[in-house]
Amino acid sequence: MPQTNRSRNRALVEFVVLPFLFLTVALLGGLRIGAESGTFIFIAPPLVTLLLATLMMLLLVRGGLLRLHQWVGSDFPPLTNVAHIWMFITIFFASAQAFNSVLPERGLLHWLFSFFFLWTLWNNQFSSFDARRLLRSLTVLFGTAFVLKHMLLASLYSPEGGWLKRVAGTLLEGVALGTLDAPTFAAVTGYIAFFTLALYVAGLILLAFTVSGETTVVTDPVVVNHQQLSAAEPPAVHETILDDPGDVGHRRLPRER
Repeated sequence: MPQTNRSRNRALVEFVVLPFLFLTVALLGGLRIGAESGTFIFIAPPLVTLLLATLMMLLLVRGGLLRLHQWVGSDFPPLTNVAHIWMFITIFFASAQAFNSVLPERGLLHWLFSFFFLWTLWNNQFSSFDARRLLRSLTVLFGTAFVLKHMLLASLYSPEGGWLKRVAGTLLEGVALGTLDAPTFAAVTGYIAFFTLALYVAGLILLAFTVSGETTVVTDPVVVNHQQLSAAEPPAVHETILDDPGDVGHRRLPRER
């Protein structure tokens, strides 16, 4: 019974909860609120975010959060394959929209942020990652980008003018201001972006728990032989196998009479 409940809970998380979380991220990642009119503005993900999402998917595979060979195959039922493929698609577009939520919409800073993400993700392709280390790295990456865009740059673009805008105006005196041009949105846009990134990271953490909870396949020949023994086998066979795991390689099973 506990094993059955565990399987049902894992199926619920994989096929319902995770796609719902990542679909929500995909819908909210491009949402902005106009500063003056207060209307909803949906910004399509730029082409560079699709490239970033592709690099992100490769990182998730290397980190063990996505296991294509274990989740999709000819041995699985068709509905299981379709459900897992649908989850991969939602993760891809959620990743693209997560980057979209922290990228400046246009101007020089848009390309600076894009280069920062590309450089970081490309270098990580050649680093050794496990699931826990990868999650920490992604949390720091998105957290840094969120602070830069929705806190520092929001003060820079604010029409009222904050201290950062005055400092930037002094430092960039003589530089074309059009290179730093970006639309101004309402402050609630930052809250939406924070909620979006929190959902995305929470989905990745939940995905990591789902992967770590999967049953490990036992390939040790001694354990496999013991599992294949029937109840009618002599008790000495079981005792010989399970008596001392450290010496099991030096023992010989008694021959059947």
